[in-house]
Amino acid sequence: MRRPLSLFTAVAAASGLGILGWAEYVSWRASHRALGDGSAAEGIEAVVVLGYRDRGGRANFVNRYRVRVGLRSLSRGPRESVLVLCGGSVAGDIPEADLMARYARERGYAGRILLDPTSTTTQQNIENAVALIEHAGAIKIVSNSPHAAVAREQLWSLRPDLAARLVRGADYRFGEAPLLKVASAVIAGRYHARARRDRRVAP
Repeated sequence: MRRPLSLFTAVAAASGLGILGWAEYVSWRASHRALGDGSAAEGIEAVVVLGYRDRGGRANFVNRYRVRVGLRSLSRGPRESVLVLCGGSVAGDIPEADLMARYARERGYAGRILLDPTSTTTQQNIENAVALIEHAGAIKIVSNSPHAAVAREQLWSLRPDLAARLVRGADYRFGEAPLLKVASAVIAGRYHARARRDRRVAP
């Protein structure tokens, strides 16, 4: 009895490690995808943080994580930076952007914040952020890495002139938030599969 149980445990452990390793690779690869060439990297830096549905009066775990990623993505030194927080009232009464702004202040951030408190999808995040980042010479879009890559691809479709200013944020760290990486990799995979399917059926 012990041998089958031990074998099952070993197979389950190997499968779990395989999934975590796959999600780690997907996140690392996504953090390097759909970036610009840095041709307009002078001037103000805009760090765009994409929101996730909040139900309560405080930023949830995912949004707190994303705000922390946004804060560590800000350049150190004399360069002027602005934090752009995106997200409307998707699952609760208070816009995600407002909750994230409150959390950023709680974390000690005293810099400039711009809000998009009306968007309800990633596409709308990018569409609404355009007016807030047009002045920036360098643009970082951060979230979970695969989600951020999807958003960068959408900016390339919408405003390639702005997308050319995209640079890497600090959204990828090895071994960090492994379960979020798995969930984000799965969701991004479904998004790309749906996009490929839509392209095939388009007239």
